[in-house]
Amino acid sequence: MNDLLALPMYAIHPPATQALMQAMVALLAQHGIAAQPVWPDDLLAHWQDNRLLLSQTCGYPLVSQLPAVQLVGTFHYQAPGCSGRDYRSWLIAQDKQVTLADFNGQRAVANSLDSHSGYNALRLVAALQGVTFSQMLLSGGHRQSLAALRNSQADVAAIDCVSWALLARYAPEELRGLHIIGETPAAPGLPLITAASTSVSRLETLRTVLHQLVSDPAFRAVCDDNLIGGFSPVQRDDYQGVLAWEQQAAALGVTRL
Repeated sequence: MNDLLALPMYAIHPPATQALMQAMVALLAQHGIAAQPVWPDDLLAHWQDNRLLLSQTCGYPLVSQLPAVQLVGTFHYQAPGCSGRDYRSWLIAQDKQVTLADFNGQRAVANSLDSHSGYNALRLVAALQGVTFSQMLLSGGHRQSLAALRNSQADVAAIDCVSWALLARYAPEELRGLHIIGETPAAPGLPLITAASTSVSRLETLRTVLHQLVSDPAFRAVCDDNLIGGFSPVQRDDYQGVLAWEQQAAALGVTRL
């Protein structure tokens, strides 16, 4: 059985993501684990694959669709909006002189309904400010949401601050004419997961490898290229706040944007 390894969530610059996966493969091999890097198309099926050694998901599908997977940890990203293991979303629009309240009755865009950073976080801040949108477009990805803003197909979006920072480094033209006009609260970073069948000893080996990845000078450049500055183990309970955001919005009368 092949042990699958993927990092699908922040593959803004594929060469950097590929180098990061290869570094993990090399470290895992030192512990006698042969990992096969993959680039999954169907993320939910990939995350539920019983061959899964290590992948990265989002906090919202973790708590709503992936009850069986085990939590390994989360990276600490070196990007504005991040603090330790936590990250947030930026509220993005073309006009820099506005706030979210100015978008009442306007068009919002999100990457998908199961995204914490693009949808769940936007739902909470909109509910807290009493903002309702005339239309909610689903783009399929943060980059596509930004394109919708640039092309005036939508008016406001919530964009993961790590994705924003990676685009600023590797594809700044995709941010041209767009501005940060606000932010969402912070939440634990994107969880690294493994299959339910992964043994306790192998889970500990994964955490050892990830600690080595972020601390060994030999891997500093590849981590820097991916804006990774650290790693922390996490537990499923750390992500219950993601559901609390959904519940808080519902209590304010907003179940869906």
